[in-house]
Amino acid sequence: MRYAIGLPTVGQFGDVRALLELAVSAERHGWDGVHLWDHVLYHQEGWPVASPTVAAAAIAAATSRVHILLTVAVPRRQVQEVAQDSAAINALSGGRLTLVATLGSMDREYTEFGLDPDLRTRGRAMDERLARLQDLWREWNVPPVPIWCGARWPRTAGLRRAARFDGAMPTFEEQRTSPVPLDALQGAAAFVPGKDLALEGFTNGPTDAARLTQYADAGATWWIEALGWWRGDLTAAKTRIEAGPPRGQ
Repeated sequence: MRYAIGLPTVGQFGDVRALLELAVSAERHGWDGVHLWDHVLYHQEGWPVASPTVAAAAIAAATSRVHILLTVAVPRRQVQEVAQDSAAINALSGGRLTLVATLGSMDREYTEFGLDPDLRTRGRAMDERLARLQDLWREWNVPPVPIWCGARWPRTAGLRRAARFDGAMPTFEEQRTSPVPLDALQGAAAFVPGKDLALEGFTNGPTDAARLTQYADAGATWWIEALGWWRGDLTAAKTRIEAGPPRGQ
């Protein structure tokens, strides 16, 4: 299993400079990757929202080892821009980019910009644009970027889509505050055997080691340590990062 920090791009985390500082610290303290959210709005009015694409490019330029796991709400973005930006960030990082393709979690991010929020419409757009994305990389003769697909357990559409690509990052109820049930993870893993499976959650100390070992045995290949305002401020996130990944705790 590999270990990444999970960074929101909103609120006090909605600052590219802060995200960059946390990512550089993660590399220094032994983490394997950095996961970034993708939003243009957020539920709390007035919260700043940082561009994950700009943050990913800054992290790519300032680090040499950590993998960049970049969430992209594919149906609300222009596919040619996703293709161009991802190819550039992948080249800048020396091949350290993975795209985490999602439908997006907020209808307002569609309706407020004249886009259809219907989930079936978004699902069709996702499939069409992922296919076009891969075509563009081939046409431009650039290395393809690994693609993981988001999913919301127990729904399975996203996991079935993930089976056609390189991996999955399913989400589970209350996963940022409660441990994910092992049987739920096993159910998701059954859709993507032999592929990457990223699980987001939290760890606090040595008692979590056995739980992570169980997750790895069930098929999880990446652990995403979810950091955000629900766990404290930027200083708290920095402290958790400096404590290092939960391997061997």
